[in-house]
Amino acid sequence: MSMLDKLKGLLKGHEDTARQGVEKAGDAFDARTGNKYQSQVDEAQRRVNEQLGTDHPPTGDDR
Repeated sequence: MSMLDKLKGLLKGHEDTARQGVEKAGDAFDARTGNKYQSQVDEAQRRVNEQLGTDHPPTGDDR
């Protein structure tokens, strides 16, 4: 069993919390770098959410 499979198993039922964590981490990185790498951070967030199965479109105050 791969590390990603184990992580997916741990997140089962907590997809929204995981997505929020990915967004928060990306926002913190953007803040620390002055948004210099914003497009790369957004792409990384999208890919992580895809891999974790949390890639539904953001709602509300999310990006």
